[in-house]
Amino acid sequence: MYWADLSPTRGREQAGERPVLIISHEPFNTRTEVVISLAITSKPQRTGYPLSYRLHSGDLPRESWVKMSQVRTISTERLGARIGAISADELREIVEGLMELVG
Repeated sequence: MYWADLSPTRGREQAGERPVLIISHEPFNTRTEVVISLAITSKPQRTGYPLSYRLHSGDLPRESWVKMSQVRTISTERLGARIGAISADELREIVEGLMELVG
């Protein structure tokens, strides 16, 4: 997880400086200078899984949700400080949720 500056945006895209979960592998990130990210919010979500996933691990100071409907490829130049990481089990569940959305 990293801080990222997601502005400017359009429509209902997540905007501003906020945490994101990077789901792409490091070799891809390094070679392409972009990352595949999911926006994270601290606002309780009315939509449940697979549109959002409540994080149980990581180093965020507040209860947080990954917005799996907010997938975005962003330049590595948008990334700020590293926040932390989630567990392998949570990452697996998030990827499974994404597969439900696109499968």
